[in-house]
Amino acid sequence: MEERVATLGLINKRNNLSRDVELSPGESTRVDDVVIRLAACERTAPWESPAETGAFVQVFVNDVRNPDEDPEFTRVFSGWLFKNSPSLNVVEHPIYDVWVKDCAMSFPGEEEEAEAS
Repeated sequence: MEERVATLGLINKRNNLSRDVELSPGESTRVDDVVIRLAACERTAPWESPAETGAFVQVFVNDVRNPDEDPEFTRVFSGWLFKNSPSLNVVEHPIYDVWVKDCAMSFPGEEEEAEAS
């Protein structure tokens, strides 16, 4: 899993700012009042159908609005998100939305196919 990198989309619906976040499994990042943690990402092999990309994500949001206080992060989502089936599992939060854009990973045999081309 160490060679895998997930690209996740994050949008703040309040100010309509979005950004891409790249994480490897086990990593987390903080963007403003949100912490996103990636546990795993998977995609189907190129020769399998239907193609699907998924990531197991945890989303934590700071509930403290006073900048003088220490932040208190509450988990608002923990589960699999799927690129081609986003309605299967949704991050339900009034301000933030997170979705899967890609999971970069390699499969056995892909290197040989690329070299043969």
